[in-house]
Amino acid sequence: MMVAVATDSSSTPSNDKPRRVRRTRMTGAERRQQLLEIGRTLFAAKGFEGTSVEEIAAKAGVSKPVVYEHFGGKEGLYAVVVDREMRRLLDMVTSSLTAGHPRELCEQAAFALLDYIEEYTDGFRILVRDSPIPQSTGSFASLISDIATQVEDILGREFKSRGFDPKLAPLYAQALVGMVALTGQWWLDVRKPKKAEVAAHLVNLAWHGLDGLEQKPRLIGHRKS
Repeated sequence: MMVAVATDSSSTPSNDKPRRVRRTRMTGAERRQQLLEIGRTLFAAKGFEGTSVEEIAAKAGVSKPVVYEHFGGKEGLYAVVVDREMRRLLDMVTSSLTAGHPRELCEQAAFALLDYIEEYTDGFRILVRDSPIPQSTGSFASLISDIATQVEDILGREFKSRGFDPKLAPLYAQALVGMVALTGQWWLDVRKPKKAEVAAHLVNLAWHGLDGLEQKPRLIGHRKS
């Protein structure tokens, strides 16, 4: 007895061409964000001078005019990247200086900077380089100065409670913030000790240094000016 076997037309050879995968077109906002991320990575790795619009466009899979359309060129893209990173770092540090004992605030500020370095390494690498073009938000040095101004208020209150001259708070604020910032640059590459340990040592030096302050420090050498 012959059994009729149903054939599946899909199993037989056909002249159908492979289907093309339809690519979803990015929105303008999505493309801009993509270019910012690519730019940040390249600027961190190669610097401003070592990065080209051609490379940025190639990484994004677009033509050069797309980069110019969104940012006007490499300078415009770089400016936006730096501006975003400076605001991000300042926001992280500022939000850490809310309330608490002065020592706790020192810990929170140290952690905020180290957290930023750990989470946004590319951004920090860009910030600590000298910017080749003027920035509306200033330089890394001006950012550190802004943070020191906030620390100054905390130290001013602490100085008053200890009988020290509060007019010296700006000097000590610059010294403390500068110490943390430079240590952060060093830790950026070595990543040892662990973040919590680095923060503990920074606070140890800062807090016990403040704890042992002389009201009228003097030089022990012969030089007076």
